[in-house]
Amino acid sequence: MRIFVTGASGWIGSALVPELIDAGHQVLGLARSTTSAEALTAAGAEVVRGTVDDLDLLGTTAAASDGVVHLAFKHDVAFTGDYKGAAEADRRAVDTFGDALAGSDRPFVLASGLAGLKPGQVSTERDLPTIDGSPTSLRAVTSTAALALASRGVRSSVVRLAPTCHGEGDNGFIATLVGIARAKGVSGYIGDGANRWAAVHRLDAARLFRLAVEKAPGGAVLHGAAEEGVAIRDVAEVIGRHLDVPVTSVAPEAVTEHFGWLGAFLGLDAPASSALTQESMNWRPTRPDLLEDLAKGHYFSGSAGTA
Repeated sequence: MRIFVTGASGWIGSALVPELIDAGHQVLGLARSTTSAEALTAAGAEVVRGTVDDLDLLGTTAAASDGVVHLAFKHDVAFTGDYKGAAEADRRAVDTFGDALAGSDRPFVLASGLAGLKPGQVSTERDLPTIDGSPTSLRAVTSTAALALASRGVRSSVVRLAPTCHGEGDNGFIATLVGIARAKGVSGYIGDGANRWAAVHRLDAARLFRLAVEKAPGGAVLHGAAEEGVAIRDVAEVIGRHLDVPVTSVAPEAVTEHFGWLGAFLGLDAPASSALTQESMNWRPTRPDLLEDLAKGHYFSGSAGTA
């Protein structure tokens, strides 16, 4: 199949492109910069120059493809204060893909998230997101709209990703936490640190997206979580050992000052099961788990983990 991938040069996309190519698919990757375009060419993908705001381009390319994987999201916009704007742009892109693929029975796979789905409880693929009108719930509305495309003849599915998709080269939540520990001289967690994050290695996540393209039924919800829940205190302890800094609890009133924007996420208790996904997709995560990955040391080498 010829698969159009947005976010193709990003953290998950750069793993998905070779995963798809190695499985015999052709990849068209959306690139908004020359650097991204060069990386996609080197990986063997065909480059489509543009952004997620170029709706005509998205629609035309999707219509000429055998399927679409939508990984792109304006994280830079979302994390600098305009989450609503980022979510609205994402919804426009999904609606455009839906119109382009309607009636074709071609696959459309959307990346979404697990954090906050069912706080304090182990969420499953059967759980519905909370839609309460808040800016963050707008992304949940988009996921619901993507699943509803199945009624329009699109083989749509949503992959809810664990809060951390870890691996060598990660610049996300875990790398940020390492950078904060290095800068502050302590490895911190919130409260007693017993809150849990589901986790998945990026290469296992990429394989799940490939399987979703190939065989997920319309309306399927999949969980990209290899580990049900890793206690944040355990993460902080590994970081503390590698950086040789104390491991300490950060009081709730000091969370924002200590962790910055990460503080809004670090205290979440977000465990999740992927049992149904593993059964239906025959997906078996095989890569190192989060603590094993941290123990390898690449989060602490060179400029990795600088705040």
